[in-house]
Order: sequence, then C-alpha cells, then structure tokens
Amino acid sequence: MKQSEIVGLYEIYKKCGGKVTTDSRKIRGGEMFFALKGENFDGNEYALKALEAGAAYAVVDKSSAVAARLSADSSADASGMCMEEQGKDSVPEDFKSRLIPVEDTLVALQSLARWHRSMMFVDGKPLTVIALTGTNGKTTTKELVRSVLETKYNVTATEGNLNNSIGVPLTLLSITPETQIAVVEMGASHPGDIKELVSVALPTYGLITNVGKAHLLGFGSFEGVMAAKGELYDYLQRTADKAFVNIDNSYLQKMAEARPDLKTIAYGLNYEGAEVLPSSLEHPYLRIRLAGGRVISTHLVGSYNADNVMTALAVGHEFGIGEEEAVAAIEHYVPANNRSQMVQAASGMLIVDAYNANPTSMAAALDNLDSVNYPSKAVMLGNMLELGDESVKEHVAVLEKLSRMKSIDRIVLVGEEFRKALETFGNVCASCSDACGMAGNDDRTQWFATSDEAASYLKSNPLKDCCILIKGSRGTKMENIIPVL
Repeated sequence: MKQSEIVGLYEIYKKCGGKVTTDSRKIRGGEMFFALKGENFDGNEYALKALEAGAAYAVVDKSSAVAARLSADSSADASGMCMEEQGKDSVPEDFKSRLIPVEDTLVALQSLARWHRSMMFVDGKPLTVIALTGTNGKTTTKELVRSVLETKYNVTATEGNLNNSIGVPLTLLSITPETQIAVVEMGASHPGDIKELVSVALPTYGLITNVGKAHLLGFGSFEGVMAAKGELYDYLQRTADKAFVNIDNSYLQKMAEARPDLKTIAYGLNYEGAEVLPSSLEHPYLRIRLAGGRVISTHLVGSYNADNVMTALAVGHEFGIGEEEAVAAIEHYVPANNRSQMVQAASGMLIVDAYNANPTSMAAALDNLDSVNYPSKAVMLGNMLELGDESVKEHVAVLEKLSRMKSIDRIVLVGEEFRKALETFGNVCASCSDACGMAGNDDRTQWFATSDEAASYLKSNPLKDCCILIKGSRGTKMENIIPVL
C-alpha cells in the first residue's frame, strides 16, 4: 500500500478508538471492520451487515461486489440519476462514506498494524516487541513471559491463539500508548510464514521455544521446520537485535551458530545449573531447583515445561526483574484451555494437554507420564494431524513407544490415523473397519473412530484411581472425553 493510504487508514483507526475486528458477529459499536477472505468465507459479503450492526467503517476489497455497487452508485450520482433509478442494489446513503475499498484487505490490515507498531514509543525509544515462535510451548511460554514482565511493565500480549497472519496484526493493533512491552506469539505452518509476520511486527527481541516435527504437510521435513522457524533469527540478525537462545537445545544452538552476526542471550536449565525435581503424589506439578537453591513450584504438568519456565526467567532477567519477583509470577500462573492442566476427576488425576499434538510434544507427554509416580496409568490419545506422508510412520512410532511403556494399564486411541498405524503395527485386523473397540494382541489397547465414541465406552466402563493423559490434535476433540472421567 502507498504510505498516503496507510496514513489515511490510520486516521480512521484512531477515530475508532483503536477498535478493530474481522468478525461481523462481534460488532459492539464503533469498530473498524476488515472484510477478509478465506477458503470458506468472504467477509466482503458481510460488510453492510457490519455497518448495520454498528461498525463505524468497513474496509473492503476493490474487487468485491459491495465495492462494485459503491462504484456504480458514485457513477450514477455523477450523472444525476435519482435514487429510484439506481435501484434496490444501491448502497444505503449513510454507508457510502463508511465503506473503504482497498486492493487487498489483509495487506491493508497488516500495513495498518505495522504502521501503528512503528508509531509506538516508550520514553522516546521505539516500543520493545518480543516475537515468540516454536513447534511446541509457544502459548505457555508467552503466558509465563507475560506474567513475569507484568511485575514491572505494562504488557500487551497475544490473546489466546491469535498467532497467524490475521492474529498478529490484531495483537499489534491492540497496543495502546500505555504499553511498555509487547509479546507477540507467531505460528507457522508453511515456509515464509514467520518472515511475513516479523515484517509486520518488527520485533526487537525474539525467541524460538524449540523445533520439532509438526505441520510436516506444509514444511515437508524436519529440516523445513528448522528453516521456517529460523526466519525469526534471520530477521534479528539483519536488524542487529537480540535472540534468546536455549543453549541446552542442540538444534537451536546450531541454528544460532549458523548465523554468526546474530546477537544472542544464552540460557538453559543445564546451562544455568538448574534441575527438575521428581514428581510424586505429594508434588504432582513441575518443580525446578535453581542453581542458588531456590525451588520454583509451578502449576504446570511435565518436565517438558521446564524450558518454558527457564525462558521466562531469562526474559525477566534481561528486563531487570529480580529472581524473587519472577519466581513468584511463575508460581502464580495457572494454565488454561486444555494446555498442561492437571484436573482431579472421579476416575483419578487427569493430565489434560488436548489443545494440540505433534510427534515431538506427544513423545514428551508420554515420557512425562512414564515418570509420574502413580499406582495406575492410562492414555487417551487422538490423531496427530498435518503430518502428510509421514503420518502413519509417526503414529506407528507412538505405538512402539507405548508398547515399551509397561507402566500404562489402559490405552485408548482415537481417529483414522491411529487406525492405519494399528494395522501397520499389527495390533488390529486389517479387515476391521469399524470401531470394534479391540486392538488385537495388546489387550490394553482400544481404538475408536471418534472421541464421542470413546467417551461413550468410558462412561460404561469407568476407570478408577488412574493418572490419565489426554492428548491429541484439535480436530480430534479429545476434550470430549473429560466429562465422563
């Protein structure tokens, strides 16, 4: 977009009090509505409804039908045609000045967000923006970092999972003059995604939580994942800004070393002489003893969250937050949204990590369950999605791991990908195409087509006194099992 167009949009954005939305159903009054297009929807079709609902302005594509109607009305007005002659398809008169046609509404949203970010200063210096990406742990790390920074600063951070090409601009546009630090989560499922997002957010710091096997359908390979996440390091190297690097992670260390001009802030559990304390019935949550002897007692489940905690401590230290204040903030943080939650239920203790799943996070969750000291254990695992040609292989790897975990008494698998893997692994008859509930040779294992079918079975066959891991990709809806446990 031309700078003059962006400046014009920015004036309208300020007129709207910084209120921006892309969802016409969430109009409350006075917003700037961006009519975005997706594979299964076209926001341009709802632009007039957004104005009717109370939006102050609607930004639409020039190629859209509503923009064509606006253009036709303008031509008719210029020719002196009366309203009756223009017809019923004309845009209501009071909406005409509130429709803003642009070449591409997504580009306009991102351009506006970048401009707003560049206009934000703290004590005469550009606003500090921390960009955060990685295969696993992004949201938990973001929330821990936010909690620590908020002990000293006014922080604006990504809400929920708004970490894509739409969510990142919306996060940036929520920054206010009171914001002192912004923490922006960035997701990626294809090469170039992070490059696009950092060009919008213009971060001054960055961190990658880890790199693992996820979105292989989009990235093609693990090396593709590393290259895509490394786009954040590439940006920071060009701008001479800093990256927090977990030196304990050999992949991240190698990625940083491959960029010799990258300025780094090193940290890590082993690097700093900290250790994870064993979990038990008395201490089921993650505990970490720091080098100085202080013990952090979190509300997080699993040793795999230790890196997330150490990241938050490293960020806090960089921004002048003392250990005591940082530890207190971490200890007060309670996870939500089915992420590393521990829930007491009638059937026992639930480890709910059902927001998402990939081979790396699945292996970490199973390793953690294996280390838990509990009389009886069970797993409820759903499909790991978006793995492309590697899907069956990766699901078979999970079955192989489960076969070695003799501490698990019950295995419930959900979804087509696990059915294919069971056939390959030899634990289910290849001719069995329905949810028969039995998985052949391993009498611990049962398979179901959907989480609802699994829930129905578990309701009739309840578990007792178990520690139960519930994990799967969002599409499998493993949280449907929770109410019957």
